[in-house]
Amino acid sequence: MTRVDATGLERDVRDGLAKKPILLMTHLVVGYPSLDANWTMLEAMDAARVDLVELQLPFSEPIADGPRFVKANQEAIRAGTSWTTYFDFAARAVSRFRFPMLFMGYYNSVFRMGGERFCARLAAAGMRGFIVADLPPAEAADLNATARAHALDTILLMTPANSTERLREIGRQASGFVYCLGRKGVTGKQTDLSQGVADFLGRCRMATSLPLALGFGIRTPADVCALRGLADIAIVGSACLETWEARGPDAYREFVQALARETAA
Repeated sequence: MTRVDATGLERDVRDGLAKKPILLMTHLVVGYPSLDANWTMLEAMDAARVDLVELQLPFSEPIADGPRFVKANQEAIRAGTSWTTYFDFAARAVSRFRFPMLFMGYYNSVFRMGGERFCARLAAAGMRGFIVADLPPAEAADLNATARAHALDTILLMTPANSTERLREIGRQASGFVYCLGRKGVTGKQTDLSQGVADFLGRCRMATSLPLALGFGIRTPADVCALRGLADIAIVGSACLETWEARGPDAYREFVQALARETAA
């Protein structure tokens, strides 16, 4: 299968997989509940030895996100989180923490900024690539080419509804790793990993040689453990934020550590 050459992010993921059976990627919405809280979250992720982190740029209509993240996006915007806020925070975080950081957001934000400016600012901040959840692969060629010129990875999404040919096309355009959705719908709701996830990941394996990450409804340490041997990266987002909101920073630290323990060799 033809695709772009291995990138620095893909090499980092494979280096991590040489040391343990599965990696952990976590997520936060920049500006929610506050930048200070975001920093405390990153410190918790660093202490737990999380492997990768998504920094979401708040957007008014985050269509792939469930109610918890929709609220977080709206509150972050209401608090005045801007592009400048986002990039300043990202650059500061990259200079402090060891894990690769990825942009997560929606195409309207990228379109308004312009692909070249968007990629240049990501690269200047030290970020490693981006996940643009609502950009179809057929429309992504120009942005992906610009990203490669800035040594950024383009993490694309594979879904259970994709045909075999579409999975192959996504595999050809993606770099770094592929973000596989555990089910249809939006983030937040628990995914039953016994319902077709192994078959879906098998189809994804046939479509690309890139590492596979699985997200959407991965909520517990047991879920992370269950993905050993199936996925290369477990993605946990909503459950982390839910823990912070319900039980505070100490419980958040304990929860992230419990997730990370399930990735140990």
